[in-house]
Amino acid sequence: MAPPRRTITIDPVTRIEGHAKITIQLDAAGAVETARFHVTEYRGFEKFCEGRPFTEMAAITARICGICPVSHLLAAAKTGDKILAVTIPPTAEKLRRLMNLAQITQSHALSFFHLSSPDFLLGWDSDPARRNVFGLIAANPDLARAGIRLRQFGQGVIEALGGRKIHAAWSVPGGVREPLGEETRDRISAGLPEAFAITERALGLFKTLLDTQLGEELEVFGSFPSLFLGLVGPGGLWEHHRGAEAGCGIRIVDSDGQIVADGLREDDYASFLAEAVEPWSYLKFPYVRALGPEAGSYRVGPLARLNLCERIGTEQADRELLELRQRGGRVVTASFLYHLARLIEILACLEQMQQLLDDPTITATHVRARAGVNAHEAVGVSEAPRGTLFHHYRVDENGLIEAVNLIIATGQNNGAMNRTVTQIARHYLSGERLTEGLLNRVEAGIRCFDPCLSCSTHAAGQMPLLVELVGADGQLRDVLRRD
Repeated sequence: MAPPRRTITIDPVTRIEGHAKITIQLDAAGAVETARFHVTEYRGFEKFCEGRPFTEMAAITARICGICPVSHLLAAAKTGDKILAVTIPPTAEKLRRLMNLAQITQSHALSFFHLSSPDFLLGWDSDPARRNVFGLIAANPDLARAGIRLRQFGQGVIEALGGRKIHAAWSVPGGVREPLGEETRDRISAGLPEAFAITERALGLFKTLLDTQLGEELEVFGSFPSLFLGLVGPGGLWEHHRGAEAGCGIRIVDSDGQIVADGLREDDYASFLAEAVEPWSYLKFPYVRALGPEAGSYRVGPLARLNLCERIGTEQADRELLELRQRGGRVVTASFLYHLARLIEILACLEQMQQLLDDPTITATHVRARAGVNAHEAVGVSEAPRGTLFHHYRVDENGLIEAVNLIIATGQNNGAMNRTVTQIARHYLSGERLTEGLLNRVEAGIRCFDPCLSCSTHAAGQMPLLVELVGADGQLRDVLRRD
């Protein structure tokens, strides 16, 4: 009889939003066969939206997540625009874009400074008790404070527009609830210089680390060919919010830079995307329908958006985009560079926020169009910090929700995350002993994608960490526990 396989379990994965575990399967010789990223929370949010008025969906779906509520707020409102069959006022469109830029800024700042930077600033093998934001504060208080300030700036813009930092029920079908006053505009503008300075400092620091000590991570932390998907604007401009209604579209490219599909409309997503399921995870596996689950696996998010666009359209960010491509190729396939892509996108967001705030029409007061139900099915799309977000609603004649489908960025990165943890485990795991550094590197592969599991599964859970290494003879070889 063949000797049994061995399994290492990391439960939960730390420094991500939500709860998950990783299992690493070893053969009898101790070599890694595969690794899996298990999302153990139950997906049920779409079901309990049924029967609610579509006008409530922006406020309801914003409650999916406290990290990126704006993403659901805007996608739901855009879907509502289509149900009303209205074109929202130009100022409302600009204000929505301003809020989304602030959302990307604050979320990327949280990911880079607080969730990921302790790994490469404090060391992969450092004591886990200090390898976190508190350890970063102790080791580099100025940098930690800068990260807090940058996220605070983004959240402050959201609060200034929507009245609160989290779950601001401000973007609604037809536009937004309130215009932007001149005093508030000026207060936001006054915070931009500090935000620019922090971002430029972080870019310089991280690029120095890439050049001096992070070469192995570039090769091992999710470096493989794949497809990339996301929104692009007219002429291939970097886009983060507008869909087909504004002449933008969904583009898919391969790792050689060839455009697989372009100008796809979010309304037709079911014709070019499909969702696979596996028995070991509640998180679905979206893929390009025509290519099948394996060849059609793709990545979304900041790195995908930079791979897809021809240019960003702002001076400083375009300069950084050129340098990224000189570093990683026209299409960057190293998932570790998601971190650099986030910093570049923060810079792009700040530049575009400055442009919007300098536009004299940004304080116009006509910000909402009103109508009744004019369509019974609609799809809205927006770029959340973690990637492309689809909201699909079907309503009855009274505007009550009959069916909802939410395709979340984290789910679209699911295949890539599983490939990443397998690649890292095969490179670093050897012998019969578990090390904290190994486990942290496997977790860090997931953190490259900054997954949001509350968004993708819509439930809460709490799990302890217990990792056991069991030999082929069934004997317990090693245990690692975090309380």
